[in-house]
Amino acid sequence: MGKVTGFLEFQRLQEASEDAKTRLGHYREFVLHLTDEEASRQGARCMDCGIPFCQSGCPVNNIIPDWNDLVYRGNWKLALDTLHSTNNFPEFTGRVCPAPCEASCTLNINNDAVGIKSIEHAIIDKGWEEGWVVPQPSAHRTGKKVAVVGSGPAGLACAQQLARAGHDVTVFEKNDRIGGLLRYGIPDFKLEKSHIDRRVEQMKAEGVAFRAGVLVGELDGAGVNDLSKERIGPAQLLEEFDAVALTGGAEAPRDLPVPGRELRGVHFAMEFLPQQNRTVAGDKVANQILATGKHVVVIGGGDTGSDCVGTSNRQGAESVTQFELMPQPPQQENKPLTWPNWPYKLRTSSSHEEGCERDWAVTTKRFVDDGKGNVKGLVAARVEWKKDEATGQMKMSEVPGSEFELPADLVLFAMGFVSPVGKVLEAFGVDKDPRGNAKAATDGAGCYATNVPKVFAAGDMRRGQSLVVWAIREGRQCARAIDEFLMGESTLPR
Repeated sequence: MGKVTGFLEFQRLQEASEDAKTRLGHYREFVLHLTDEEASRQGARCMDCGIPFCQSGCPVNNIIPDWNDLVYRGNWKLALDTLHSTNNFPEFTGRVCPAPCEASCTLNINNDAVGIKSIEHAIIDKGWEEGWVVPQPSAHRTGKKVAVVGSGPAGLACAQQLARAGHDVTVFEKNDRIGGLLRYGIPDFKLEKSHIDRRVEQMKAEGVAFRAGVLVGELDGAGVNDLSKERIGPAQLLEEFDAVALTGGAEAPRDLPVPGRELRGVHFAMEFLPQQNRTVAGDKVANQILATGKHVVVIGGGDTGSDCVGTSNRQGAESVTQFELMPQPPQQENKPLTWPNWPYKLRTSSSHEEGCERDWAVTTKRFVDDGKGNVKGLVAARVEWKKDEATGQMKMSEVPGSEFELPADLVLFAMGFVSPVGKVLEAFGVDKDPRGNAKAATDGAGCYATNVPKVFAAGDMRRGQSLVVWAIREGRQCARAIDEFLMGESTLPR
């Protein structure tokens, strides 16, 4: 797997990126994939470790040592085939996945992990450049019809697998373009939408039909993006199709009901981010929420919060501050304690590097009115976390006398998503788990099947807010479950 002594001879190499100040002037991707020679050297670092924990650390179980070795030896075409055997869309994961595989890399125990994500990025980009990524239509048709509701990574993976098994697949999307949260949740500077568009074209050539702007069921709650112009009831889908896969995102955002929540200028992240993506796509967005010239406060320290930071800076914010309720993580994880699991440590994104004040263990108490119904600031306080002796759980308490006020003309909630949109599941009559997700098992007979006959659920709709790579895994596995349901057996990979 790679060169026997490669991990001793070569150091980990980061992908080159555009200077922070320069890239703030546009919304294009700014990270460059490795050259062939650089990727080969990175592949050479892959150890003959015996047990490739990277594969179990990867949700889609990518056959990482094999394609590392193939890139090292210059066999790029077979490397691409190996990569595609487990992952329908490596150009998505090669750009936006946090790479749990690298945390599980055996070399990561006492050295820098193999740059697995950068090699994946290089493989798929080369595949497109060389024309190796082509439609793979089924040689036979089954005559079975499947509806996939939601066109994010779970829906697209599910649809592509089912089409390749010979089924007639139609993907329904409530927004005006295909892609789900890939399209409207992730900024273009992290994932340009041309990557989605060319996959959609490939899938059309494989027989997948797409219907954008169609809402299936009902919507409820603020902060959920909806550009639909047509509505279809669940009964119609169940009548017209032999199976239905619910693969929408966990779009119901976590709110912060404190005094002043109703003020103008206080928004969910998913009210803010999709508008900028639509603007980049050439749409005219009425009353767009803009950070230009404003003091922006982002509440929430995860990826969505980071995306708000990067977008605010590109729009010309006066200042950007990001709060996190939890304490600041350590700079370096305790590897003997955490490896091969995902480590708890401080993570600084490219958006943070572009300019942002970050603060931890902070709770927001209220928003300040400018006297005209607009937010002009917020009052926050510091908190401390201690273990409750009775329950063993960490308990938060406010630090006395720690209140402070910050100017804030725009406040963005990026505190995560609590569940899928409840009314969609209710419209189908699907049972929910205690967290409000669609209730469906992932193993045994009837995996990914809900309590409603012919209705399956996968991705964030089933597991709650998660990673793109988890959505792809669940979409693929759900496709196999549907294929077995329709045909009695399946040759699709698990």
